[in-house]
Amino acid sequence: MSGKKLLIVDGHAVLHRAFHAMPALTNSKGDPVGAIYGFFSIILKTIKDINPQKLVICFDYPAPNFRHERYVGYQIKRPKKDPTLSQQVKRTKKIVKEIGLSAYCKKGFEADDVIATVSYKAESKGYETVILTGDKDLMQLVDKDTSLIMPLRGISQTIKVRPSEVKKQLGIPLNLVVDYKALIGDTSDNYPGVPGIGPKTAQKLLEEFKSFDNIYKNLDQIQDSVKEKLIQGKEAGFLSQELAKVKKDVPVKIDLKKADWNKKTINLVAGFLKENGYPSLYKRMVKDFELEENDDKQMSIF
Repeated sequence: MSGKKLLIVDGHAVLHRAFHAMPALTNSKGDPVGAIYGFFSIILKTIKDINPQKLVICFDYPAPNFRHERYVGYQIKRPKKDPTLSQQVKRTKKIVKEIGLSAYCKKGFEADDVIATVSYKAESKGYETVILTGDKDLMQLVDKDTSLIMPLRGISQTIKVRPSEVKKQLGIPLNLVVDYKALIGDTSDNYPGVPGIGPKTAQKLLEEFKSFDNIYKNLDQIQDSVKEKLIQGKEAGFLSQELAKVKKDVPVKIDLKKADWNKKTINLVAGFLKENGYPSLYKRMVKDFELEENDDKQMSIF
């Protein structure tokens, strides 16, 4: 790596985490702003900790994606989004656009796919990529040049997920994350995996046969009770493998030249926070980024 670093923010995941971690804050107009406050708080803390040169924010497109088309039950059991959170998601997207931060979403795809595409392109240009997210699905992207930062408690404590941490959390090598999900499924996204195959059995099978596909090539070597589950659940397993894998080729035009995190961008964010009722975040930025509190010409645009 060249020392260049890109921070990719999983917009909806961070907003969701902030919404549930923060009290129900409102602004002077009575509008809810707790999730927005938490969103910027987590991002600013992460930027201070890792000092990236580039910042990109990715959002889910507000419509069904190709996974819903592939499997009618995809995410069907998720509770309906709180309208207060939905309101703040829309407002955050607008704020990001007003400030001029680099942001992407694409119809037909999830933020995970856009994140993977941005990360893949950045790696090809010599960037170390750090992804701020609460979504374990993105562990499949972790490698020597890509890591995750995931919240542990609230919005103040985080953990950096490197290859060794994936192994520690899931009990499998990082290159088998998708195959692991193909076997055990995902209750949050509501795809089945292979019915009857739990984490311990999945870990054992992958340790022995090294891949999901290779498990099915060696059914004659597997004990009858497990083999029967694999045979009966083959279609569901391969469907789950397809749903679990993020795409790295989303057709979106990515311009990292417009993703600079520099003094100009810092001033723009600080200006928004100062003029829109986030004084504690503004004061934190003045301290952390050594801003001139009373001499910021950028602030007048807000």
